[in-house]
Amino acid sequence: MTLETSELTNIPKITSNTNFKDGIIDFIGGSLGGAMVVYVGQPLDTVKVKMQTFPQLYGNMYDCFVKTLKSEGVVRGLYAGTIPALAANIGENSVLFAGYGACQKLMQRVTHTDKMENLSVVSNATAGSLAAFFSSFTLCPTELIKCKLQAMRECTLQSDKPAKFIGPYELTRQIVQLEGVRGLFRGLGSTIAREMPGYFFFFGGYEGTRALLAKEGQSKDDIGAMNTMIAGAAGGLIFWTVIFPADVVKSRIQVQNSCNNLFTETVQIFKQEGIGSLYNGLKPTLLRTVPSTAALFVTYEYTKKFLNYVLS
Repeated sequence: MTLETSELTNIPKITSNTNFKDGIIDFIGGSLGGAMVVYVGQPLDTVKVKMQTFPQLYGNMYDCFVKTLKSEGVVRGLYAGTIPALAANIGENSVLFAGYGACQKLMQRVTHTDKMENLSVVSNATAGSLAAFFSSFTLCPTELIKCKLQAMRECTLQSDKPAKFIGPYELTRQIVQLEGVRGLFRGLGSTIAREMPGYFFFFGGYEGTRALLAKEGQSKDDIGAMNTMIAGAAGGLIFWTVIFPADVVKSRIQVQNSCNNLFTETVQIFKQEGIGSLYNGLKPTLLRTVPSTAALFVTYEYTKKFLNYVLS
């Protein structure tokens, strides 16, 4: 059996040079987008972590925000953990978006799609889920440090020891000294359990919204900055709504040094505190998500356009 010339031209051809260039562009775009997420959303992320890990100390989001601002200030309080947050988000998003591009190419070949731009929403969502597995290994150690720094005051309130605030380097050194490198990966299982299904909905929501906002005959890449931001915000809202209970469990395991696995910790929280505790901090998370994921995607997409233009 032979293939006609017309059939051969429909088979996607991806060269190693193209793969390398696209991977670098995705990596840089994800890095810059990750930095934007931190600067836009860090104060509400701090509120989220405090409410997740010490719900008994705060009545609501506003109460937590005001108490943190009064007792710890802006830099040490609302922006606590910014350095590891930058490391976490830049590391995660650079690997995530580089992996997303590579997994999109994989899905293109598996589904025999002529162009990557023509992948279905499900194919894009699957590519995002696969990419999230790899980014979890980058995210877990840095997010562990970030969460501990954000909830450091609350941890000292629960202890008889005098309050002592330390920086990310000293905290990392203490963890490695006491638990070894393995201690930095506490909560890895719950991180993967959160990230893989979460990013299926994250990228699915983003790509699906982009497709809905594109006019007839218009490419998703040409919908404009505002619509890109709307699509990014939609993806973020869907992501956090779906995975929030897993994020609460992950934060508890990391901040309180729990040895429980994801399932055991979830059951324990449910039995002792009720199902509502699995949604503590959801409101500030959703409020933070709208501007931060909008900034993430518009930075990523326009960085890609700029670099593709420069390197073409």
